[in-house]
Amino acid sequence: MYNNNSWGSQNSTSSGSSSRCNKCACNVLRNLDRGTEVDVFLSGGRVLEDVVFLNFNNNTCCARFRDEEEEPGTIIFVDCRDIQALRIE
Repeated sequence: MYNNNSWGSQNSTSSGSSSRCNKCACNVLRNLDRGTEVDVFLSGGRVLEDVVFLNFNNNTCCARFRDEEEEPGTIIFVDCRDIQALRIE
């Protein structure tokens, strides 16, 4: 499940960025394979269904997903700290 994507510097080891992105969802995204289809359960109850994981930036805690269901081809940026749960299909 490990990836080597090139968006941002997701492999940063500085204590500042690693302590910011330390929630469970952040750790899962850090190691998730690019192209994996997931459902993202956000704080506040919104669910992003059947989105495709593109990459994760450990410096900003930002994950990118491609939406192929509601608005095909669009990109969704999500702060991993706002994710309550991930479902990997």
